[in-house]
Amino acid sequence: MSSATLTTPPPTGSLDLEPLGPGFGALVHGLDLATADDAVVADVRAALTAHKVLFFARQTLDPDAQVRLGNRLGELTASHPVVPGLDDAHTEIYALDSADDGFSDVWHTDVTFMKRPPLGSILRAVTLPPSGGDTNWADLELAYASLSPAVARLADELSAEHDGFRDFGERLLQRQQGRGSEWEGETVTTLEPVVHPVVRVHPETGRRSLFVNPGFTTRIVGVSEAESRHLLDLFYAHLTKPEHIVRHRWAAGDVAMWDNRSTAHYANRDYGGARRVMHRVTLRGDGPLGVEMLDNSTVAR
Repeated sequence: MSSATLTTPPPTGSLDLEPLGPGFGALVHGLDLATADDAVVADVRAALTAHKVLFFARQTLDPDAQVRLGNRLGELTASHPVVPGLDDAHTEIYALDSADDGFSDVWHTDVTFMKRPPLGSILRAVTLPPSGGDTNWADLELAYASLSPAVARLADELSAEHDGFRDFGERLLQRQQGRGSEWEGETVTTLEPVVHPVVRVHPETGRRSLFVNPGFTTRIVGVSEAESRHLLDLFYAHLTKPEHIVRHRWAAGDVAMWDNRSTAHYANRDYGGARRVMHRVTLRGDGPLGVEMLDNSTVAR
């Protein structure tokens, strides 16, 4: 796979994009996601791969329209492997409600504790606090590219364990009585750790990214506990450097999309007792591939 390999068609130029950085983040102006035609939706999908995080202001999506949009961009998963959907009519929507411990105030990439984490997510603001509650995204491709060559070579060779039990195990056992959602054709009844490469090769672009996160990565495989801890601390400190991050201050009607294969995110929990509700849908992904799975002579770094 080369860096020129794309399974998503290139954009036709129909979008009014305002880049937030050389290759990470963009505002999309003047687009109504609820009424966009197929060509425009295809351009949104291509822009998502190119810019990794997209922001759309003044949208009018409701739960039905959010699900329809997700199904036009890809194949939707259940709301979450453990947490049930918004209601019986919207099983794809994960309601992140601060009144029900719906916080995301740790850096994470969504659902990396499953063998096939989501391709991407679409998040819309439903109820916002008077202030606070911004969301930050980190560019994991830029984080990898800015590693020193020696550390990048080491990272290329490593694998890491991801585990969702700490955050969702009690909920699965207690609130869901041991039966979660259907994920990849099977009902989730346990949360067993999975192993992914520390450096993931993007299946559409061939670009490499760090694929570890403080939310779900528990250890580096094949090294001592001390070595694992120090390596992960190094990677976490590096990927969350300010130059790798874009921050979004939410307003009513805002929608954000991100490529879950090349980003991590963090929602600020700085709004006191005010309520914050966000609705998320996720696009079905694939099993992460590491550098060792591909021909090193053709994979871009």
